[in-house]
Amino acid sequence: MSAADRAARTEAADALCAAAYADAGGPSSGVALVAVGGYGRGELAPCSDLDVVLVHDDDLPAGALDAVLEKLWYPLWDSGSRIDHSVRSLSEMTTAAHDDLKVMLGQLDVRHLAGDHHLSLRLRTEQLAHWRRDARRRLPELKALTHARHVRAGELAHSSVPDLKESHGGLRDATVLRALVASWLVDASQADSDAVRRGLLDARDELHAVTGRAVDRIAPEHWPALAERLELPDAVAAQRHVRELGRRLTHFSRLAWRRVDAVLAGPGGRGARRPRLQVLAPGVALAAGEVVLDRSARPESDPALLLRACAEAAERDAPLAPATAARLAREGAPLGDPWPAEARRLLVRMLAAGPGLLPVWETLEETGALSAVLPEWERIRLFPHASAVHRFTVDRHSVETCVEAAGLIRSVGRPDVLAVAALLHDIGKGGVGDHSVEGAPIARRIAQRLGFDEDECDVVATLVRQHLLLSQTATSRDPDDPVTLAHVADRVGTPEVLSLLVALTEADARAASAQAWSSWRAGLVRRLAAGVLAVLLARQAGTSAPRVADPEVTVPDAVRGDPRRAAFTVEPVADGARVTVVSGDRVGLLADVSAVLALQRVRVRAARAWSQDAWGVSAWDVSEEVDPAVLRERFAALVEGRLDVGRRLRLDGSPDVLPPTVEVHHEASRTSTVLEVRASDRLSVVHHVCATLAGLEIAVRSAHVDTLGPQAVDVFYLQEAWAGALADDRAADAAHAVRAALAGSG
Repeated sequence: MSAADRAARTEAADALCAAAYADAGGPSSGVALVAVGGYGRGELAPCSDLDVVLVHDDDLPAGALDAVLEKLWYPLWDSGSRIDHSVRSLSEMTTAAHDDLKVMLGQLDVRHLAGDHHLSLRLRTEQLAHWRRDARRRLPELKALTHARHVRAGELAHSSVPDLKESHGGLRDATVLRALVASWLVDASQADSDAVRRGLLDARDELHAVTGRAVDRIAPEHWPALAERLELPDAVAAQRHVRELGRRLTHFSRLAWRRVDAVLAGPGGRGARRPRLQVLAPGVALAAGEVVLDRSARPESDPALLLRACAEAAERDAPLAPATAARLAREGAPLGDPWPAEARRLLVRMLAAGPGLLPVWETLEETGALSAVLPEWERIRLFPHASAVHRFTVDRHSVETCVEAAGLIRSVGRPDVLAVAALLHDIGKGGVGDHSVEGAPIARRIAQRLGFDEDECDVVATLVRQHLLLSQTATSRDPDDPVTLAHVADRVGTPEVLSLLVALTEADARAASAQAWSSWRAGLVRRLAAGVLAVLLARQAGTSAPRVADPEVTVPDAVRGDPRRAAFTVEPVADGARVTVVSGDRVGLLADVSAVLALQRVRVRAARAWSQDAWGVSAWDVSEEVDPAVLRERFAALVEGRLDVGRRLRLDGSPDVLPPTVEVHHEASRTSTVLEVRASDRLSVVHHVCATLAGLEIAVRSAHVDTLGPQAVDVFYLQEAWAGALADDRAADAAHAVRAALAGSG
């Protein structure tokens, strides 16, 4: 679909409205039917509403339009069109626009459909006159509304599920740009922004055609069909096309609002005609709030000038003038290979500047200057993340990781290495293999070009290769198991690299989403890192790392008197609670406790079990606090046979779309057999696994539960009831039994 299709839809709608007005006996003077909003702009999508208003002179007698109104709307409804209609006097139109800025924006695009053409022209003229008269007063309100919408809807260029209308860089921003130009206070790149707006309208038209509904959010499943209708090779190409349109409109919008700020500042402020240059660094100055080149700048002989301007702008959170960035991209001296030491220091300053980095980086992208600094960026530019946990595209996520890492630089010995690794940690995405594996050599080559020595390049490559190591291991392995600690220590190598990896892990997770770095996950990573550090320090000292001993707990008298009973204690911890259970030691104890927790709808995150003389002790990290008395009563009912757990939990969740997978990892522990289970996320998974294993007389010593989108990834450390890892045939039997139980548990 194209502008011609929208014009044809608009023409057909206009004819429908004009005919309805004529058939209803609409007057030729004093009354007019007008289109407003998107219909007024001629931007009808296949499933758009027809926004129409019947406007009349203020002195029209009451009831004069009753006969017209009885007949006017029915033909429009009967046509199958979606109608958003109202009836207002001329003064009511003005009052509505005065009271509601959104109404004002819609009425700036009033277009005549039928009736008194002079009345429609008068309405449009008055609306524009009122807007231009009140613009200085209303623009701050419009800016606040626009900012609130951006916060709510995210960015079209980078959101995981972009909204073509509401997102920053979407069609509402295009409408706001038209309003800014209509105010006569600022000039904007109308031709360029109109071309982008037409591209977004084309995408919305095709989205309506794909879904058959008036939707603006592009869900992941819509991209393939959208690519086909836009005649693009694949879903990734469609995403890049649409996101590029959003990125460009975002750039135009930010430029326009900076000009608005300058105008509103007035004479003597940022809007002064001859701004004073404040020299910031050699060749770089601040003028009217923007970082520009001063009169002494010589781009052709100063290869670090672009990065110097970027560093100053990012550290001051001041805009880098796009014209300055574009000039430096055209005329700047090449950085060379390797870079001068000053250039590397300036890059690190920019990356470590915090929130001021983002607008500077976007200006580099929009003006083409980024290719002179980091040509490899093109492979991840606007590339979508496959994981639902990420809120941004890969390139934006990488910049956000730098912003997060800036707050952690005091915790590491080499903040320069951390900043570069944060920028490059996902540079391997866009290929066909593991992005960590593919990214490490790319990051190493870039670090060499930046001028780092060989050891530093090795560290950068290691951080990129292992940037998921701590988070994945902490949530899927026993952090106290010596094999786990040795596995991580072997890949990290030194305490210095470990501290950098801890900071990078936190920055990466924080940049992904709030749930990716909860207090619970942070605690797991830090606990794992502490154990790995002990191993690394012990290796340096030539000694053995101390083993973590299971804590001693007090066995209540009630349990000593009847080992079938259980004592439950609950204590609050980060993002949830820890439930400690003491009962007589037996195979199947964990199955019973997990059943009780599942019945209470409590989500298990991790569990550890150990024996203390004749007693079985387990500690459960769960998602929320729960009443220990209720747990105790339900446990007693279960043990005494008064509670049919199988029936109550059998219907928990719907069957898997994909069959569950169960794998045995013999190498993951010397004392246990590790069973990894992947299945649809449901509360009873832990119980089904524990109960199945109990039926085989296999003890579960610990469980580690994680959720990736709709999938549960649970790891269980298993031992024979008499202690020791499982033999190969027993492990195979356990895996088969668990797989069968989960496949039939829905």
